[in-house]
Amino acid sequence: MPQDTSMHFSNKKFTTEYTESHRGRKGFCIKNSVKLRALCGSIFFLLFTPAFSLSFNDSGTPRELAARIERAMTDEQALAQLFMLAWGGEEPPQLLLDWIRLRNIGGVKIFGWNTNDTQRLARAVGQLQRTSIAGSYNIPLLIATDQEGGWIRHVKGNTSETPGNMAIGASGYPRDAYLSGYYIGKELALLGINMNFAPTVDLFTNRDSVLLGPRVFGDDPVRAGIFGAAFARGQLAAGVIPTAKHYPGHGDTALDSHGILPRIEIDYDTLWNRELVPYRMMVNEGLPAVMSGHLAFPQTGGGLTPASLSSYFLRSMLRERIGFDGVIITDDLNMIGATSYLRSPHLTAKQAIEAGNDIIMFSNLQALNDQIWVFLLHSMRTEENFRRIVRASARRVLELKLTYLRGPNSIPVIPDPSRAAAAIPYPEGSPFFLNLAARSVTIVKPVPPGSLFPVTRENAGRVFLTGAGRFPDFFTFGRAAFPNASSFRFSPSTDPAEVIIGARNADTVIFCLSDHSDLRMLRNLQQVNRRIIVFSILSPVHIENVPWVDGAVAVYSYAPESFAAGFSAITGRIPAMGILPYDR
Repeated sequence: MPQDTSMHFSNKKFTTEYTESHRGRKGFCIKNSVKLRALCGSIFFLLFTPAFSLSFNDSGTPRELAARIERAMTDEQALAQLFMLAWGGEEPPQLLLDWIRLRNIGGVKIFGWNTNDTQRLARAVGQLQRTSIAGSYNIPLLIATDQEGGWIRHVKGNTSETPGNMAIGASGYPRDAYLSGYYIGKELALLGINMNFAPTVDLFTNRDSVLLGPRVFGDDPVRAGIFGAAFARGQLAAGVIPTAKHYPGHGDTALDSHGILPRIEIDYDTLWNRELVPYRMMVNEGLPAVMSGHLAFPQTGGGLTPASLSSYFLRSMLRERIGFDGVIITDDLNMIGATSYLRSPHLTAKQAIEAGNDIIMFSNLQALNDQIWVFLLHSMRTEENFRRIVRASARRVLELKLTYLRGPNSIPVIPDPSRAAAAIPYPEGSPFFLNLAARSVTIVKPVPPGSLFPVTRENAGRVFLTGAGRFPDFFTFGRAAFPNASSFRFSPSTDPAEVIIGARNADTVIFCLSDHSDLRMLRNLQQVNRRIIVFSILSPVHIENVPWVDGAVAVYSYAPESFAAGFSAITGRIPAMGILPYDR
């Protein structure tokens, strides 16, 4: 059973080396003079020996060691620690390796397009880290990804598909949040991924959100704080740095900050007593990192400035009032929610740093002398206040690494690809995620469920299974529950008449509902005089739009375990114990 442990340093070393060019006088020769050789050796020792050496084993706290390393850095080295870049494809390109080798950037972000082959990903991470620790100070990279569980699973390949956050909210057990964080973290650790942009502690306030849905724990801020803190502790126990997002809260908007800057029209008191509650709770639990969101709150002191670019939200609110002293990371600065404000990538990056972000993240790979880098470095050299801000952030990033990237609970900087291939999916996680899926299954209709459920082979009559073709596990587990069922997989271009014909030839229709497209198809069955049962996956809010159906069961992901649990609850093999994690 995993232990809830804190993390300490390992035996890795950061070594500071000062090198200077030396030009000897032309024709000067000492090879025949022992005395001159000895004298020159002494002078060389005095002039060229490093002034001091810094080691992870030196006495002093991570904060003290980070300060010493930062003071020894050039402006370029300090600025580079603030950069987190990504790349396209599965193999790291030379340009990314050059960013690491020549600049010693602070981090790399792993996206879904990097991860179809987990063993190859482990090799890629190892290549990136070897390049990084060969640099001047042997500093490892932050290797980060979005592995929230459920719907958002950027690291694919053989990693676990899990029930997700809303399933945790439906089960109601903080232990489920802790173990979800732990087992997800163990898989990331095997791949050398030491930072996770999770948990999501946004609230399920706006039911029409296309960005969040099952990514959230529910609409209760205290429960979100409890589950978020438990998930974060599980990640830390696995050796992975958790990151709460999207600060100050993406829940009360139907808009997606990838394509627009959402304006959330709530006042300060609502923000403080609702959206910020999970952050206030998690900061008190020692949260190490926060991701700032591209969101505007015009009825607060932040005005129309995105929170990710706002010193009001990052310095005055998060640091001073809430008391957060960890690392703040921007959401992707290529998102429209960020770039639409100043309409200039380099000005946006500078304001993000000035506002209080310690890491600026980009989903693309820039040229080495990209305008953003050149502009920020020039600003450091010409604006003393900006230089102080950058160096303070670099120190904070170094402290995070010194605290979490070494010690008995830290993950290996260089992953073992063969071990990753053998241990992913993490064996102990599989039965846990199945049990979580079972605990979270929710009978939404009827209430009480006894008037319809269980639906068995004996009382179901002729069963018709229908749903979008992109969810094959629905049909696999549906036919296991009802072996004689007929089925039909539709697509967005399917003529509704085909689904109606299948429904009219059945006694019981079980319909897989996931989104608005499925909902449009389902509405065609309203006039069919048959028993209609909705099998809801992802967000169950769509059930509210079809009050005429006879029954509805909610699971919260399209993981195989969720389909298995849902059909087990329909047929009465397990009790449906989940409770909707939001007020209807």
